[in-house]
Amino acid sequence: MSKQSRRKGAILLAAKEKTFEERLDALEALVKQMEDGGLPLLESLKNYEAGIKLAAELSGELDAAEKKMLELKGDKRSPVEDA
Repeated sequence: MSKQSRRKGAILLAAKEKTFEERLDALEALVKQMEDGGLPLLESLKNYEAGIKLAAELSGELDAAEKKMLELKGDKRSPVEDA
């Protein structure tokens, strides 16, 4: 296993135990690794898959936070209705 593979695995494993901001940083690190190139195809695909999952989790958390803010504000609109 390459050094990059171990580092990426560590990023993903630790991501579940981190704050939103730390996981966003992990997503940005995955994107940077892919943008920099030089990764084998299989590793790029694994990074892509992990990035998609992480982005979906983060997006869900943002939606939940927006919904909570609207509820606190007394606004009953769905967050996606404004988009």
